Amino acid sequence: MRPIGTVCVVVFLLQVLPLQAELRVGVGATDITAPRGIPMAGYYHVRLNEGVHDPLQAKAIVLENNGVKAALVTCDLVHIPREIVDLAREAIEKETGLPGSSVMISATHSHTGPVTSSSWLARTGGQPAEACKAYLQKLPSLIAQAVKNAQSRLLPADVMAAAGEEAGLSFNRRYLMKDGTIGWNPGKLNPETVRTVGPTDPQVPVVVFQGAGAKVPSAVFVNFAMHLDTVGGLQYSADYPYTLSNLLSQALGAAQLLTVFTMGASGNVNHINVWNGTPQKGPEEGARIGTILAAEILKTFEKLGPVITAPLQVRSETVKLGLPKIEPGEVEKASQVAAKYGKPGAAPFLDLVHAFKVLETAERKGQSIEAEVQVITLGDQVAWVGLPGEIFVEFGLAIKVASPFRYTIISTLSNGAWGYFPNLKAFAEGNYEPVSARTEPGSGERLAETATRLLVESYKSSVGK
Repeated sequence: MRPIGTVCVVVFLLQVLPLQAELRVGVGATDITAPRGIPMAGYYHVRLNEGVHDPLQAKAIVLENNGVKAALVTCDLVHIPREIVDLAREAIEKETGLPGSSVMISATHSHTGPVTSSSWLARTGGQPAEACKAYLQKLPSLIAQAVKNAQSRLLPADVMAAAGEEAGLSFNRRYLMKDGTIGWNPGKLNPETVRTVGPTDPQVPVVVFQGAGAKVPSAVFVNFAMHLDTVGGLQYSADYPYTLSNLLSQALGAAQLLTVFTMGASGNVNHINVWNGTPQKGPEEGARIGTILAAEILKTFEKLGPVITAPLQVRSETVKLGLPKIEPGEVEKASQVAAKYGKPGAAPFLDLVHAFKVLETAERKGQSIEAEVQVITLGDQVAWVGLPGEIFVEFGLAIKVASPFRYTIISTLSNGAWGYFPNLKAFAEGNYEPVSARTEPGSGERLAETATRLLVESYKSSVGK
């Protein structure tokens, strides 16, 4: 009777447990380094590029399981406007057959890459701006090429995941000042600084993809919630992920390893320690941060566990977001202030920030912003959440707490770039991020709620509920 009982148990398990389909994974990259001499992104004044410190890349991981395909793409750029995302998705679908809606395209937020916003280029003008426009016209096809390269290398693979923690690198950049106001990056050793008014997210999620039977990984997906503005200067650079990628390849003995990095929810988090007077800018600072992160990731490798890779699911939802209010006369005043762009110090910083927000809002003529929230999941353990802007860390932490997945990776500046998404508390406090925000208060809360709902729906589907 014992063999019969065993057969019955096996039949029962086959009925209640999903079959583990074979996952295939492909990785690929393309060089997206812009031409010399074009405007660089990240600041409220014109900076023309003078060369290359390290190349900029578009990197892609393509996943396929049981006929479902998805792609995770990241680019060493400050952000990728929605119109470029749409064109890249169209090119990807045309050239690979992979549904464009199943591709998550993120920017790392490097401040040492080219300008990607057409409105900023219009204010710059001249031959440098025209050269940058020509580059941006080619960018969608370059992104598509990375996905095409990855799809051509699809092979059976295993997935492992873990989460490390690095609490010494990131700092919430909003501070209570002695006069009761909220300061933003108040300067090192400023005697008027009292304390920070927000958290950080020290978690370092790591997902490793390794070909079946291979001795070294083919790709490592890494995420960390901290701004990429450590290198500075007038040369192109991928910032601290450049050092991170090189060190992981060396330490793992995997010359062809593809390290894919996305920035976590860090709209109000950067690397500046205001309690220490040591300068924190330049290639050396980027290398320091990349080295510390690489060390934490290598320690996290000791905790890696296998991931069940079925089902592979993709969900997304468009959230219509209202615009900031513009008071009568603000457009005319903003035009006068914005005319001083390109001349450092010609206008107060927050005046420029507000002027750009007002003009871009007015250009929309009341048309709401359509922001995409996307979720890609593997089995019931790993989830990637794509959010389209610079999201406050509080939202990322809330999504992770609410998520039923063991590893929830918040990738920001994904599938578009709609500026900062502060929480309601920050809108009441004021300063840079709320002044810059392109959507009405409460928009970040709506994105977080949508992401949480999509995660719950995906989890229920993955476990058959």
